[in-house]
Amino acid sequence: MKSLWYFVLLLVSNLALAQKKQPNIVFCIADDWGKHAGVYGDKVVRTPTFDRLAREGVLFDNAFCGAASCTPSRATILTGRYPHQNEESGNLWSTLQTKLPNYTTILTQNGYQVGLQGKGWGPGDFKVGGYSNNPAGKNYKNFEDFLTQRTAGQPFCFWFGSSDPHRPYQKGTGKAAGLSAEAVKVPPYWPDNQEVREDILDYYFEVERFDREVGLIVKKLEEMGELDNTLIVMTSDNGMPFPRAKATVYDAGTNLPLMMYWKNQIKPQRTASFVSFIDLAPTFLEIAGVKVPDTMTGKSVWPLLNNQTKNHRNEVFVERERHANVRHGNLSFPVRAIRTKDYLYIQNLAPDRWPAGDPQLWHSVGAYGDVDDGPTKQEILKDSIQYKAFYEWCFGKRLSEELYDLKNDPSQIKNVAQSTKYSKIKNELSLKLSNWRTQTQDPRVANQAPFETYPYYGEGVKR
Repeated sequence: MKSLWYFVLLLVSNLALAQKKQPNIVFCIADDWGKHAGVYGDKVVRTPTFDRLAREGVLFDNAFCGAASCTPSRATILTGRYPHQNEESGNLWSTLQTKLPNYTTILTQNGYQVGLQGKGWGPGDFKVGGYSNNPAGKNYKNFEDFLTQRTAGQPFCFWFGSSDPHRPYQKGTGKAAGLSAEAVKVPPYWPDNQEVREDILDYYFEVERFDREVGLIVKKLEEMGELDNTLIVMTSDNGMPFPRAKATVYDAGTNLPLMMYWKNQIKPQRTASFVSFIDLAPTFLEIAGVKVPDTMTGKSVWPLLNNQTKNHRNEVFVERERHANVRHGNLSFPVRAIRTKDYLYIQNLAPDRWPAGDPQLWHSVGAYGDVDDGPTKQEILKDSIQYKAFYEWCFGKRLSEELYDLKNDPSQIKNVAQSTKYSKIKNELSLKLSNWRTQTQDPRVANQAPFETYPYYGEGVKR
């Protein structure tokens, strides 16, 4: 009876949504922004735009990307599918096939004006996959340029892709902007010294610039009278470009800022319910009144936004394949993981390989090339004796299994996978992960490794 009542409520809500004017969708995505914002409790970085919209909209505490790598993460957002389901686009510097339904293409087919500013899907070669424009939309100089080519009254979908806070940084910008190094909270897997603190400040400086640029878009929506009919989303593609964050499945790489704002349509709330980025495409299509393709694995969060449910997911699955071409033979470092409220369980499918890339330059970037170069990385590598523990956390090889007790170890630095105390929970999570991999047709279940052979279009570039 309860499930029937829920179905009736959902049907009535969707009918009401369909009868309204189709909303605009403005999707704002940073490049390598971790979960650092004032509304999340960060005392240093200043993010007034994100904080305001989050207070007046929905703030997510447990939003997770599919993979902490630009190309596969952005592909999951567009296709509503897990990285391993997106063929080549499970890798960085790859392509995205047009045969995989994409929410921006679907909205274009349903009367939306669709456009992009900055970084959309990628990096990679979208033309190989059959696209003539970036999969996120046709590129425009800026939001105003996009609006000049819009038919009056036409609903629009705009992707603002900032290049902030991707490295490299201009050293000293954070300090010059008045940010306090002394107030920075340094994770326990990095050295806590001035060099690292100021590196974090320079990262914060670019986070703040992204926040200001989104503020200008919001201001324009207000001026043109479109704010009330626009869903605004702010998020990132993966965590900060520091060791043990980006290109990993630890929270610093995958648990990201996310807020959704739609004035008078979604009530302010802060939710701890789990959300995966594969859920974004179905959400955008549902609020536009467009059928969600069966090929999309994600599920719309509209029932959560509309207070029809308090719980969207109980856990999320994250993964990674090849990031940069930084291992001998262009090999991946394949990982599959499950994150619940209390635990993070990880399976490293090739533990003999270096998780951050080979110690010597192979093809692209440099030593340990899956970690972006910068002062924090160099600080750890300069003294392997003094910083041995930090080196192991950030660059050392991994066991085939990792398990972290998040209540006792929120920073995820004590692997308890070998402890008999955790045998039961490890087996339960391993079974869940195995079932998910089978259900979603993970190629590696059958010992297939297409990700190792897909072309790498980066050719030695760093980004």
